[in-house]
Amino acid sequence: MRAVSRRWLLGSAGALAGGALLGCSGEPGPGGSASAGAAEPPAPVAVVYRGPATNRDCAESVAKLLRESSWSFEVRFAGPREPIEVTAETLRGAALYAQPGGGGLAEAYRHVRGYAGDIRRYVAGGGRYLGFCLGGYLAGKSPGFGLLTGDAARYIDSPGATVESEDDTVVPVDWRGRTRYLYFQDGPYFTGSPGGTVLAKYPNALTAAVVAPHGAGRVAVVGPHPEATADWYADAGLRNPAGVDPGPGHDLVDALMRA
Repeated sequence: MRAVSRRWLLGSAGALAGGALLGCSGEPGPGGSASAGAAEPPAPVAVVYRGPATNRDCAESVAKLLRESSWSFEVRFAGPREPIEVTAETLRGAALYAQPGGGGLAEAYRHVRGYAGDIRRYVAGGGRYLGFCLGGYLAGKSPGFGLLTGDAARYIDSPGATVESEDDTVVPVDWRGRTRYLYFQDGPYFTGSPGGTVLAKYPNALTAAVVAPHGAGRVAVVGPHPEATADWYADAGLRNPAGVDPGPGHDLVDALMRA
């Protein structure tokens, strides 16, 4: 969860304006003509929540990660002040739904609990959920969308935690057998993921990132912030000892999409 304020100069993802959800913003509209040769396949659509349960910076950093991933997502922001809301219709045809980090769990859930049923049905029907920090908490049960077999709990309260405060910091994790350093601010660990793939563990061996099934769909959640870029560290007066690397974030997205 993160509350610092920054402004990314990212382009608008565009509104749906009554069109089909799937599609690339660069494709010709009705009556238009494609360039010479075979038309490129449409980019997969990622619906990213942006609203009072997060902050603009966290949402846009997730969008940046998704756009720059190997999947080159077309990102569409959804929320109460966006062109589209989080609804069953909005999610229909989306490759994934992403819930960014943000503030406190209880307050955030009050803002998004109206979406819970649509999100659960979307994932259970074969969709994908991607949750970062607060989005990881919201995948749990207390409170949350109930997408995890187990739950999400505060790492700083766990036995043997190497971080004991809510301050922004850097935490080492074992990411697929390699030590990686990630931005961290009161993120969760995850319990009970039968049939899931653990991607990362905290130093006390608790799960920091996992991809797990939910019905016919998949859920990928992470406690730290692999989407954090250099300005996150600069704003907080932090330094990543290994340098800022989007690799873990891209691996998280790949693992979800290929599960």
